[in-house]
Amino acid sequence: MLTQLQIRDLAVIEEVTLDFGSGFTVLTGETGAGKSILIDALALALGERGDAQAIRAGASRLEVLASFEPGAGSAAGRWLEDNELADEGGSCLMRRVIGTDGRSRAWINGRPVPVQALRDLGATLVDICGQQDYQSLRHRAAQRAILDDLAGHHDLLARVREAHAAWLAAEAALAELATAQRDRDSRVDLLAFQVGELSALQPRAGEYAELEREHTALAHRLRIGAALDLALARAYDDEDGSAQAAIGAARRALEDVLRFDPELEAPLRLLADAEAQVGEATDLLRHRLGRLDPDPGRESEIADRLAALRDSSRKHRCTPDDLPGLLDRLQDELAALTGGEITLERLARAAAQRKGELKALAGTLTAGRQAAAGSLGQVVTRNMATLGMPGGRFEVRVAPLADGAIAAHGADDVEFLVTANAGQPPAPMSRVASGGELSRLNLAIQVVATSTRGAPTLVFDEVDAGVGGAVAEMVGRRLRELSTGRQVLCITHLPQVATLAEHQATVSKATRDGKTSTAVRMLSAAERVEETARMLGGVTITDQTRAHAEEMLSQGRSAFRRDPMPGTKKKERKSRA
Repeated sequence: MLTQLQIRDLAVIEEVTLDFGSGFTVLTGETGAGKSILIDALALALGERGDAQAIRAGASRLEVLASFEPGAGSAAGRWLEDNELADEGGSCLMRRVIGTDGRSRAWINGRPVPVQALRDLGATLVDICGQQDYQSLRHRAAQRAILDDLAGHHDLLARVREAHAAWLAAEAALAELATAQRDRDSRVDLLAFQVGELSALQPRAGEYAELEREHTALAHRLRIGAALDLALARAYDDEDGSAQAAIGAARRALEDVLRFDPELEAPLRLLADAEAQVGEATDLLRHRLGRLDPDPGRESEIADRLAALRDSSRKHRCTPDDLPGLLDRLQDELAALTGGEITLERLARAAAQRKGELKALAGTLTAGRQAAAGSLGQVVTRNMATLGMPGGRFEVRVAPLADGAIAAHGADDVEFLVTANAGQPPAPMSRVASGGELSRLNLAIQVVATSTRGAPTLVFDEVDAGVGGAVAEMVGRRLRELSTGRQVLCITHLPQVATLAEHQATVSKATRDGKTSTAVRMLSAAERVEETARMLGGVTITDQTRAHAEEMLSQGRSAFRRDPMPGTKKKERKSRA
């Protein structure tokens, strides 16, 4: 459960620390005091989107710290263990900081984590039902999501989405090839011609550069030959003035006096090496000179080949080195098109198979929705009677989509039907439910939801909007029922709801030194009387109003003592939370 919420520099809140107990807690205060900001702060700690505009004016950053006690063996505890973020004391601290530059940072138990980690962990700790959730009940997509959530269709929905994507991809591939096949004949003729030309040319990788080097050498073979002759003469052939003769003479002169001066051994060894290298160079020069006078037609042959490669590369708008790869691609495309009928048949079979798989999964999803719709309708109808709508009826209609279509969410159109009056047929919720009825229907559905979802903390933002009197008390009793074994936090303006809570905090706003700030504090028993009197009496609070407030609080406490449901003792509540 949530044990503490610390907020600093968020909107009009400068600094607030609020401790929470188990069971049912209400947050009250004047309209505009900042009660919903507390819910926003908790949502930030749980990883919801935030930005720099939420930072209190003049502050450099906002900070929220939410402390939880997940409980041994809980989903949150397992998540912390699996992600190596568990604390030795068993607690869970979720911290969020947003700076004026818009950058957001997050920590779990003192270790930095991505914001997504806060969302993943937060989903196992808290369910927040905000005011916008009531209005979303009017939309069929939201109604379908509620039904699937209560039916536990998460994995099945993911499989349906994957199958739908696979079917669309198969259909797109089939359509693409079918379109290509319409232009097949002209394309095949062009490809056959291009492949024939390139096959006759037979370009090789790196061929163009090799031919250019050879052509350059042939074009300058006279100058190269003269240089080779001169180099051979100076290196070896000239008996009197060649390098070979000069080095040999120097080597022999040193050998004659080596016995008198041992230090001459090093230069003598270098001269011997030089003599050997001159010999090797001479061999290479003679080999190259022997290849310098090739077939007289070779130069013309190379020039023609280079011209053919250049012409082909210009025609296909590529470099000569790209021609071999182009030939491979054109051959592959030609093979694909000439085997197009077989490919079309194969893709058609694949698309049909994907659609069959999608229909099977969608059928399973439909059956699950129909089963869940019946049970959800019965349970919510019973809950409506306890929330001031006796004789009301709730139904869930699961019908096929138009033309038998199958979407990523399945093949069904889900719609909530409701009537708040006996004898009237149910009609679409989007047309007949008032604001007060929507809030109560949402609570009736949440009672069912909490039996299937394991979040230990439930947060309601003005779930009692649009109701009053005896109905408000029924809403309060339902909230108290939800707090059996779970922690329930609720923002309310109704004393009938507030007096049924075990704990009450008040939110107030004050202006000091020209700055407005919000304060939050838990109320004592005496303070609860004053706050309840304010909620009952408005501006003028009389002794009679206070007496009425004390009576309502006493009745609320008595209702807890009389309640036969398990978990009414704080110790029991805490252990279950």
